[in-house]
Amino acid sequence: MVKKNTCVFISGQGSNLENLILRSRDNFFPINIKLIISNNKNARGIYLAKKNSIPYIVVNTKLRTCDNQILRTLKKKKISLICLAGYMKIISKNFIKNFGKIIINIHPSLLPKYKGLNTFSRVLKNNEKKTGCTVHYVDEKLDNGQIIVQKSFHINSDDNEKTLKQKTQRLEHQIFPEAIIKLFRNI
Repeated sequence: MVKKNTCVFISGQGSNLENLILRSRDNFFPINIKLIISNNKNARGIYLAKKNSIPYIVVNTKLRTCDNQILRTLKKKKISLICLAGYMKIISKNFIKNFGKIIINIHPSLLPKYKGLNTFSRVLKNNEKKTGCTVHYVDEKLDNGQIIVQKSFHINSDDNEKTLKQKTQRLEHQIFPEAIIKLFRNI
């Protein structure tokens, strides 16, 4: 199997990144993580990159030249897939157009519900009976692209933002790799 060169964009703890790194070591998993990009120099994912000898860059998304810097690096590394894993910045329309390859995102809700931030508080405020997570293609609108995989779980009466986040992350660790496998099975 020829693995696809992949870049993972992160901003925080990197639990999905860590899971993808572990999965990528499997000969039958379709990606090699060749680069990690973060907009947060203190992200735990930077530690994971160093620990696993994966090249990384920290970008200043406030700079107008940021997109060009990232695009040049992606081209140099021959990246054909970007996985957004807790990346807390909106990818520009220009970037999406100029990358011209596949970008996927994992989102902690059952899209199209609860796009954007503060998902867990909004789910609880609206007394939802279930929630979950979604892996979708990235397009020019926020959390809007075609769904690849989506899974749900029931919300218990004693759940709070912390427990919903924990349950969602466990489910994310299952469906992100599942979506990647499905993606390359369909290409």
